[in-house]
Amino acid sequence: MRKHALRADLLMLLTAFIWGSGFVAQTAGMDHVGPYLYSGLRFALGSICLLPLMLRRPGNAARTEPLFTPGLLRGGVVMGVALALGINLQQVGLLFTSVTHSGFITGLYVIVVPLLGLLLGHKTGMGTWLGCLLAVSGMFLLSVGDHFEVSRGDWLQLIGAFVWGGHVILVSLFAGRHDPIRLAFLQFVTCSVVSLILALIFEPIILRAIIAAGPALLYGGVVAVGIGYTLQVVAQKDAIASHAAIILSLEAVFAAIVGAWILGEALQLRGYIGCTLMLAGMLLAQLWPRKA
Repeated sequence: MRKHALRADLLMLLTAFIWGSGFVAQTAGMDHVGPYLYSGLRFALGSICLLPLMLRRPGNAARTEPLFTPGLLRGGVVMGVALALGINLQQVGLLFTSVTHSGFITGLYVIVVPLLGLLLGHKTGMGTWLGCLLAVSGMFLLSVGDHFEVSRGDWLQLIGAFVWGGHVILVSLFAGRHDPIRLAFLQFVTCSVVSLILALIFEPIILRAIIAAGPALLYGGVVAVGIGYTLQVVAQKDAIASHAAIILSLEAVFAAIVGAWILGEALQLRGYIGCTLMLAGMLLAQLWPRKA
């Protein structure tokens, strides 16, 4: 059992690294194509990666069960619309802020989820409120400039964090009722279609530019979406829930490391202190003991 848990932790660590480094691919892709087109093509590739897993069903199930039930279709489309909103806020935000800022502010969704739960009548503990206080203090140091200005990109990432929090609640609502692989496939297809429609309306679509963005699209679609999601599903079969939340939140740290390594991004001292406070707040919200 311990061996399986260790394997799951290592796979989730790899998943966090893939997702964190995906921020760099998202930035690099927009050197050639617009944010909506990048998102649309990226999630189209992710959908193709999930297609073999989705079609692989036991013989009896394949003969007797429909591939998509009305409830599954509903859940996948609703999740896909939320995913499209979150990913495009993140993608457009990256035009105006750094990979490091984006990774840490997006990671605030681990605190947003229990706060949104209050609207549904859920209770939240002291750890969430303390974590929220630390995270807000950290975001102030990271994002607020000398003249008390916050960049447009950081505002978009913060709005996106609330959307990601809502998306997590939607996933928890539908995943217990339906096959997770088929749900993921439907939400990826929906996200791709919504993003491509926005691209057709607002962005030029040039084949030469898409080919130039090819490496970033392949990494963002095949690796970050297709492989990253599959690794998460495989890992969380044997994972300890508290380990999963903590390890996957390291996505923000990996985004900062890869952003500094590949893009040469650097922060001032107050920025690094802000990142530390935000990460501490995320972990505190997850680790604080909860009453049974």
